[in-house]
Amino acid sequence: MVKVRTQTALGRRQFLRSTAAAGAAIALSPMIARGSSASKSDDLNIALLGAGEQGMTLLEAAIQIPAIHFAAVCDIWPYHLKWASGRLRAYRHKHSTYADYRDMLAAEKDLDAVLIATPDFWHSEQAVACLEAGLNVYCEKEMSNTLDGARKMVAAARRTGRLLQIGHQRRSNPNYIHCHDTLLGKARILGRITTVNGQWNRAAKGFNGCPRGQEMDAATLGKYGYESMEQFLNWRWCKGLGGGPMVDLGSHQIDVYNWFLGALPRCVTAHGAHNFFDKATHQWPDNVMAIYEYDTPTGPVSAFYQTIATNSCNGYYEAFMGNEGTLVISEPAHRCGVYPEPYNPAGHWDNWVRAGYLDAPKKQPEKPKIPGAVDARESVPPPKYLLPEIPANLYHQGHLRNFFNAIRGKEKLTCPADIGYETAVCVLKVNQAIEAGEKLSFTPDEFKA
Repeated sequence: MVKVRTQTALGRRQFLRSTAAAGAAIALSPMIARGSSASKSDDLNIALLGAGEQGMTLLEAAIQIPAIHFAAVCDIWPYHLKWASGRLRAYRHKHSTYADYRDMLAAEKDLDAVLIATPDFWHSEQAVACLEAGLNVYCEKEMSNTLDGARKMVAAARRTGRLLQIGHQRRSNPNYIHCHDTLLGKARILGRITTVNGQWNRAAKGFNGCPRGQEMDAATLGKYGYESMEQFLNWRWCKGLGGGPMVDLGSHQIDVYNWFLGALPRCVTAHGAHNFFDKATHQWPDNVMAIYEYDTPTGPVSAFYQTIATNSCNGYYEAFMGNEGTLVISEPAHRCGVYPEPYNPAGHWDNWVRAGYLDAPKKQPEKPKIPGAVDARESVPPPKYLLPEIPANLYHQGHLRNFFNAIRGKEKLTCPADIGYETAVCVLKVNQAIEAGEKLSFTPDEFKA
């Protein structure tokens, strides 16, 4: 293992603490050495904690950002660790590798931040330890598999004064920001929103398997909270480790509901069932449908959400419906569009097109009319207005950039700990409502960590 040495007696992290501009740094990163326009003061040393599927995604997104140097990577599974280390070597990032995060924190004294992408049940302990070590933390959602764990994370961020960004990356996505700030904020293009509809559907998939000869021994698994290799690889379906599809996927979209509506729900009704997978292996429901009720500044809103793990029809999106139009938005830009209600007068949104808020609908070739083919009661499909061309990047990259720039003192976090906590309250309550079999209410105090 190659250690990244501290470049001055003061140390980079101590220097960062002592300056008003939180981005000052000492060492020249490999990114800058290859011709980046970023200055030395932007240089940040970071570590990746958890090199599984989500950790790999964060690594690939962050490694392309100038002035970012991976100094360490940590994972309990040598198979993951080998992959991540190989990727870092390919990008010429000198780094150390660790199995236990406590060993990493004890050895690495020159880190500025840690990206945490471990299973949910580890988030609280690891995030608190990293914050108390003086590091800024980017923690994947769900913030924690328990509200007690999430509260401890919020308290640690407040106590230490370090930054804690939660991985609801849509909050840093330029398309989502444009829709929130411009279409719904300035233009109020949908009129009064009364309904929200969203989903994340995935095709049926069996348990992840382990490559032959790469199994961890029982002692190592037990040390880190797992009963078997199968459980380690499929922790999202296990109670006490993850929260099932509603927490794993739904938290992204319920966070958008809260953000776009400018409110938190007052109650939720939910149904969950095992319609395909066996409860013995998939402890959480594979089919979840929930209805949130909001009191927003403009009136009541009913918000439906569905996630199923047995069919991928229509993928994932959020649809906000008002009396004058509908906004459909998703991370894939081609899914996004704004649709006027048919009774709007011709040219109703032309001003928004001229202002650059929308792109005009693309003309579709006319289909031949077949007498008697259309029922008189059938609605004519509305035209699809497009979002302006906004530069796209990897889904997580904008959120990581925001985190790194916040460390440098150049931006504010788009999803700090208190917002992440509110979302955790919303989605964990769904699993409670399924178990209780009744509508559950939220109180304002529940959303305060």
